[in-house]
Amino acid sequence: MRRSRTFSFAIAAALCASAATQLRAADPFEERLQLCGACHGETGNSRMENTPSLAGQPALFLTNQLILMRERLRKSEVMAPFVKGLKDEEIIALSEHYAKATSEPSDEPVDPAVLSRGRELAQQLYCASCHLPGYEGREQMPRLAHQRIDYLMQSMQAYRDGTRSGIDTSMNGVMVGVSDPDIRALAHYLASRR
Repeated sequence: MRRSRTFSFAIAAALCASAATQLRAADPFEERLQLCGACHGETGNSRMENTPSLAGQPALFLTNQLILMRERLRKSEVMAPFVKGLKDEEIIALSEHYAKATSEPSDEPVDPAVLSRGRELAQQLYCASCHLPGYEGREQMPRLAHQRIDYLMQSMQAYRDGTRSGIDTSMNGVMVGVSDPDIRALAHYLASRR
């Protein structure tokens, strides 16, 4: 009798777990998170080349970027199908979810030979005045610490070259004249901050 109860309990637990999985899969927010996670990582920490990590980004920054992409004010062909038709409430929910997630360092190797140059550049360019001394970001300013190195380099080059802007063009001005080697050093330094 005891064995059959244990067996019945195990079957019931398995059925409940299966039903819960199906319900979660049917949940539109969970489905959206799975879509985001395919590129940005299940936990919001990207392992995909040139794809930003979202974990630990300020909610306002993420909200702004998703709205800019949805409205095609920030062009991103890769993101266009994912943000098209997103409602404001969905954007806010996604932003709050990723803001609460813990950021982790990327798996890219940091070049220690360029860190001191990167630190020097970060001071010269006053990066901490907007992104805070720990480079964790705030409000509409993104977190740079733990961001992917390749993504930081790509973004800073786009700001410098005038191919990326948003509602605030201050980064375009900051990056004017910064060389590719200096951008590389800055990206390695900023991404390695804890």
